[in-house]
Amino acid sequence: MNISRNIRNGRVGISGTNYKPLDNTFQIREALEDMCELINSKGNVFEKALLSLVLISYIQPFSDGNKRTERIISNAILINNKYCPISFRTVESIEYKKAMLVFYVQSNINPFKRVFMNQFEFAVNTYF
Repeated sequence: MNISRNIRNGRVGISGTNYKPLDNTFQIREALEDMCELINSKGNVFEKALLSLVLISYIQPFSDGNKRTERIISNAILINNKYCPISFRTVESIEYKKAMLVFYVQSNINPFKRVFMNQFEFAVNTYF
């Protein structure tokens, strides 16, 4: 499989849901710009980090590596503000996916917010 660079220019599917991310390069770019504006408008570091996690995954801007990218950006926000990074090491993969699917389908961030908070607490208690 050949992985393309830059914003994807085709459809992607999200297994386990009927959710269909945007498939137009211009709409994807616009969604990313809106995401950046939203995140930058927030004053709370944790809100910024959480939003970067769910919105990059929701937009699915790249052909591959969206989850890795969202985690890197979220952790960069935390680290830049002198907080520890989150590894999501102790969350069950199915719990993570279910929480994300609730966001995709119902626009309900609360299940993923709980995952985020639990993993941050784990990181603080384990590493710091």
